[in-house]
Amino acid sequence: MTDVSDVIPAPRAVDESVPGEVRLGADTTLWAAPGTGTAERWLRSTLGAALGLGLPPGPQDARDAVRLVLDDTLEAEAYRLRAVAGEGVEIRGGDAAGVFWGAQTLRQLLGPDAFRRAPVRPGTTYALAQQVIEDAPRFPWRGVMLDVSRHFLPKDAVLRHLDLMAAHKLNVFHFHLTDDQGWRVQIKKYPRLTEVGSWRARTKFGHRASPLWDEKPHGGFYTQDDIREIVAYAAERHIAVVPEIDVPGHSQAAIAAYPELGNTDVVDTASLSVWDNWGVSENVLAPTDNTLRFYEGVFEELLDLFPADPARFPRFSEFFHIGGDECPKGQWRQSPAVQARIEELGLADEDALQSWFVRHFDNWLSARGRRLIGWDEILEGGLAEGAAVSSWRGYEGGVTAARAGHDVVMCPEQHVYLDYRQDGGEDEPVPIAYVRTLEDVYRFEPVPAGLTPEQEAHVLGTQANVWTEVMEDRARVDYQTFPRLAAFAEVAWSALPAPAARDFAAFERRMAAHYGRLDALGVAYRPPTGPLPWQKRPGVLGRPSEGAPPNV
Repeated sequence: MTDVSDVIPAPRAVDESVPGEVRLGADTTLWAAPGTGTAERWLRSTLGAALGLGLPPGPQDARDAVRLVLDDTLEAEAYRLRAVAGEGVEIRGGDAAGVFWGAQTLRQLLGPDAFRRAPVRPGTTYALAQQVIEDAPRFPWRGVMLDVSRHFLPKDAVLRHLDLMAAHKLNVFHFHLTDDQGWRVQIKKYPRLTEVGSWRARTKFGHRASPLWDEKPHGGFYTQDDIREIVAYAAERHIAVVPEIDVPGHSQAAIAAYPELGNTDVVDTASLSVWDNWGVSENVLAPTDNTLRFYEGVFEELLDLFPADPARFPRFSEFFHIGGDECPKGQWRQSPAVQARIEELGLADEDALQSWFVRHFDNWLSARGRRLIGWDEILEGGLAEGAAVSSWRGYEGGVTAARAGHDVVMCPEQHVYLDYRQDGGEDEPVPIAYVRTLEDVYRFEPVPAGLTPEQEAHVLGTQANVWTEVMEDRARVDYQTFPRLAAFAEVAWSALPAPAARDFAAFERRMAAHYGRLDALGVAYRPPTGPLPWQKRPGVLGRPSEGAPPNV
């Protein structure tokens, strides 16, 4: 039996004042009110399968049953879990998502066995203490960005990632599908995007200063049915999927597939291949009508693959991420065609041209009932009313966006970029940037000082970003992501005190129990004592930065 104090993220309120326990076993039935089907299906297929409990349908008043109820007196995503001796477990949710999050808490209360795929102790009756848990999230947007462009992850790894998100009550999956190093989604109108753009001949091993190369071709992509499956799987777990297609920078893979998309008057784009190195490529999209029509065709197919029907898909599914960051202007400055385009449009310079490019798709998406979101560079030049900002270079972009009336997701690289190294020791594999420990992430505060209450309301929430330049497989993604994602999940969900007042020692004690859950799930996390021998990458250069990161 797990102590409720071990639950992560920490619940808002717990009452264990009445002694007693609830026992769940072979005779336990499940009653589900209309509208709670996602939690009902998950309890049978996942929790029931792990513990060997059939959870057959039964009457609402059955003894020692599990009951799922909607309760419109609770707020969105909130839940109340009551475990009462002789009655069983009742999970009431303000909506279907709230019931589902309550089911995730029930899983933790039942111990690590509940995190396996099949029973290891068949016939066991599982007990939990009599208690009442009242809980609700601090932020509506609790996201994770996964980059599958730099290193491709197969579909089953993406589905597993969604399960790990759900287990931590995270609800927005930012799916980074394109970049200079690979295009990962099938577009039927433009088959060369995957025929050519999804494969690179070799891959830099380590940071771009590393002399090492993996000479094997690397690549892969998701078919349109793969994407439909991923989106449906996420929706069953109340997770919105927000795709990212990068424009106008980070586009060399697309240009390699369709050279006419590049700046052909200054670069032999026909000779370009998918980039095999890291960093920011100078090869960016040409701001032509042909390029606009091309990406409109791409987006038309993607809007069908990532639907936004509020009756069927979670909140935030209407968002579409267009990148908009790190667009070098060198080729635009050198290109007579681009300079003529700037003059034709009456723009001041190349920076204004990038803003024009972003605003075109802002208006295009808005006309189709969707909302554009992009990295904080898209603020330069102004945005349409409904556009939102991912604030990655620090807090400043988010503050600017909120003050201008735009919604913002706080994901400052200095705090929640999980490719950053976890310790200053020499054994950290391919050390990148500043040290961001488990405690550092736990003390991250998504809402910066200086915003009015009205401006704070524009902070939709927060997001951790998993960039995969130096993560060549699922095990490396696990190592960089966990256990820090557990700390981030608590920051995003729980009503924590100010960073300095947070009880990290208590969180560490809860993590001692949580490591058992991660072990049962097969997560190759970084142990508290440091990397295991096979998690190290001796001799592979990274890019460490010393000292504390700037809090900008």
